[in-house]
Amino acid sequence: QVELVESGGGSVQSGGSLRLSCEAAGYTNTKFCMAWFRQAPGKEREMVAAVDSDGNTQYGDSVKGRVAASPDSAKNTIHLEMNSLKPEDTAVYYCAMINPAPPLNVDYIGGRYVAKLDCANYDYNYWGQGTQVTVSS
Repeated sequence: QVELVESGGGSVQSGGSLRLSCEAAGYTNTKFCMAWFRQAPGKEREMVAAVDSDGNTQYGDSVKGRVAASPDSAKNTIHLEMNSLKPEDTAVYYCAMINPAPPLNVDYIGGRYVAKLDCANYDYNYWGQGTQVTVSS
């Protein structure tokens, strides 16, 4: 049974930084697609960052340039570094995973074949409990 264990939430002043981590406990594959979503009161859930075990990333428009997601594939863990935080970043942040891992897509790019997990075409079906991030002005 896979359990997503989040850590690192808290309170910070505007302009500050936080680092979130999420471990996929019980996950045994070396390949994974994981992501961070957030939901503020009265708002829809939005994707903050997605990262796969090979370090491929995708970011939501509202956080681009301010956050960086990275994998620790040996520990089935992802990290989210958040900088220049704003009050509108206040939300519950959820870690999510696609389990089992999607298949690889192989593309011919720049004269070579590149294999990449097909994370974009599969739904995140495992979710953590959420961790609160509060940014005060």
